[in-house]
Amino acid sequence: MSLAAEAALLEAHLRLLQEAIDAVDARIKAVSDALRLLRGTSSASAQGTDSENHCGSSGRKDADGLADDACRKAAERFMPC
Repeated sequence: MSLAAEAALLEAHLRLLQEAIDAVDARIKAVSDALRLLRGTSSASAQGTDSENHCGSSGRKDADGLADDACRKAAERFMPC
C-alpha cells in the first residue's frame, strides 16, 4: 500500500473516531444533565419532608446510623452507588 493511500485510510479512521468521541461526549452531557435534574428533584423533595421520619419509616436508626432497612433498600433502588 502506498503512503498516500495509508494516510487517507488513517485520516478516515481518525474522522470515525472523532465522530464516535463526539457522540460519547453528547451522551455524557445528556446523562449528566439528567442526573443534575434528578438530584435537584431529590433535594427539593427531601427538603419538604421530615428528616427523622422519611420514606414512611419509623424513624428508627440502625447501629450504623442509617434509617430502617426498608427505607434504605428503597433509596438504593433509585440512587444506587
